[in-house]
Amino acid sequence: MSKISKKKYSVVISAAVAASALISGGANAQASQNSEVIRAVTTDSLARPSAIAQNVTSVSQLSDVRPTDWAFTALQSLVERYGCIAGYPDRTFRGKQATTRFEFAAGLNACLDKINEIISAGLADKVSKEDLATLQKLQEEFAAELATLRGRVDALDAKTAKLEAQQFSTTTKLRGEAIFGVVGGSDGVGTSAPGVLPVTTGVDKTNVTFSYRARLNLDTSFTGKDLLRTRLQASNTANYTALANSNSTRLAFDGFGFSGSAANNFEINRLFYRFPVGDNITAYIAPIGAPEDVLSPLNPLESDSQGTISRFGRFSPLIRIASSGRDSGLAVAGLTFKFNNQAALELLYSASNAASPTGQGGVSGGDTKLAAQLVVKPSDAFTLGIGYARAYTVGNTLSSGLNNDSFGGVFPAGGVTGITSDTVVGSLIFDITKKFTFNTWGSYTFANSTGTSSASTTFTSWLAALSAKDVFTEGDLAAVSFGQPLNRTYVTNAAGNADTTYQLETFYRFRVSKNISITPGVFFVFNQGGSNANGTATVGVIRTTFSF
Repeated sequence: MSKISKKKYSVVISAAVAASALISGGANAQASQNSEVIRAVTTDSLARPSAIAQNVTSVSQLSDVRPTDWAFTALQSLVERYGCIAGYPDRTFRGKQATTRFEFAAGLNACLDKINEIISAGLADKVSKEDLATLQKLQEEFAAELATLRGRVDALDAKTAKLEAQQFSTTTKLRGEAIFGVVGGSDGVGTSAPGVLPVTTGVDKTNVTFSYRARLNLDTSFTGKDLLRTRLQASNTANYTALANSNSTRLAFDGFGFSGSAANNFEINRLFYRFPVGDNITAYIAPIGAPEDVLSPLNPLESDSQGTISRFGRFSPLIRIASSGRDSGLAVAGLTFKFNNQAALELLYSASNAASPTGQGGVSGGDTKLAAQLVVKPSDAFTLGIGYARAYTVGNTLSSGLNNDSFGGVFPAGGVTGITSDTVVGSLIFDITKKFTFNTWGSYTFANSTGTSSASTTFTSWLAALSAKDVFTEGDLAAVSFGQPLNRTYVTNAAGNADTTYQLETFYRFRVSKNISITPGVFFVFNQGGSNANGTATVGVIRTTFSF
């Protein structure tokens, strides 16, 4: 019998041996009492295999078996002679529970295996002739049930061998996700030459698309506490920026992949290894990573497949600045120091464009960032975070992929070759009740240009959201958020923004099944690019997510 079967029937094994011992030992009981004991020592272990404990070494370990019990001597003999009595985890034998013929036959079959083991070990003298005769009689009586059970065991062994031979990996799990997105949008005013803001001429521009994104995660663990993730991704969801020639209308799940890659091509989108260093430190290294793997987003709506539908609604500038380089391979290293269950310090270094160095600084010659975030949870209802990031980004941009993240277009070509920035972000999550959550963050960025044009400016941004879980059915999520995407407040040697950009978003995710969810939503962007001449962009989304 296989190890699985032996474990499953361990209590029933005791039953058969106990029954044989009671019969062969001439216990002072009538035939009806023998039948009762056979039932008593077998249990419903077949239905509840998890309730089985290891064999006992002394009958005194069974708390509900007493010396005054009429079967005590027989059970004691079993322990001493065969060592095959088993009890429940609470050290009870439960001798009054009923059994079926199949349960008894399973115990008898296991008992025969036990006797064969003893004989094979050259200890045949340990088994009495009377016991062997009793077992033979029982074997004849339960021949039909034994044949059925052995057939089941053989089939189980065959299936187990097949699974072991064909299993994908003992250390790796495959997880997948596919997003289908129907998106319709309008820029509210008109069009202009690419990159020119504000838009003052043209007609209202509309666009409707149907696209997808598919991911396969290969999650490998060597110790049970570490994680090696290899992610494959293909997509044809373009950056939804053409409405107003800005990043203000981008989607949470957009992007093909690395720079130069085309739609519908599978590529390695994420490759990192996270592992513990001692009891309170976790390390993270990634040739292809993302800041949010180290820095907690502190946003319950950050998921691009199950949460917010807009890019702005996912992460604060602490994560976004100097991270759009993930489209060309963002190298990341990080450490998390967990002081206790209420506080942790997260440290990050990232460098973009590792494949095509520009020679402008950083380990890889591209955008670089050093960041730290202290996360504190003073109570079950509150989570607080304070973060700081020092970044250098190549060209006249903060490399955030967000609305209005540059010094503007008034400088000569090549006048701004890079931007150094210091960003401070504060975050809060407040679980009002088990269903309702309020979260918010605010940021302030001080930026200075490098190159022939010397300038400085500040950027501010904030977001506030209210969400509700399990509104009508389990797994549902409703949310509304309002905030200010990156807004350039003032630039030396140039004009600042005349108008502040705002975004309003709402969505409702309902769960069709455990593996399918549908999220209709809409968001509005006011004063795109910092000018009311650009009107209000409207983007409607129906996102269907399949996970497995």
